[in-house]
Amino acid sequence: MTDPVKATCHCGAVELRITLTDGLRTARRCDCSFCARRGAAAVTAPRDGVEVVRGADTLTLYQWGTMTAKHWFCSVCGIYMYHNRRSDPEECGVNLGALEGVNPRDLGEIGWVDGINHPSDR
Repeated sequence: MTDPVKATCHCGAVELRITLTDGLRTARRCDCSFCARRGAAAVTAPRDGVEVVRGADTLTLYQWGTMTAKHWFCSVCGIYMYHNRRSDPEECGVNLGALEGVNPRDLGEIGWVDGINHPSDR
């Protein structure tokens, strides 16, 4: 585990305190039908490592398909904040671009996860 980091949406209505599993080393992109359109790379945190500090009432939920994954967005500015993963519902993916002081460009090439061929879709 790493020290907690701050994540905010664009308008500042939502603030999260995130304890990442392995820092920025877990950064990945996914090519499932939703993530490919969303375009945000995510880092990994345990579900209990995501704390909503401000704006819980501003977060809006999006689900589809198996309804296992829960994707949370700021209802004001639309920024994706985090999601509970369907590959492991006890794990969260957190928007890398929402982390304070982090520029995803500084990480160089970010790996991909094969979301198109997810086992839950078979």
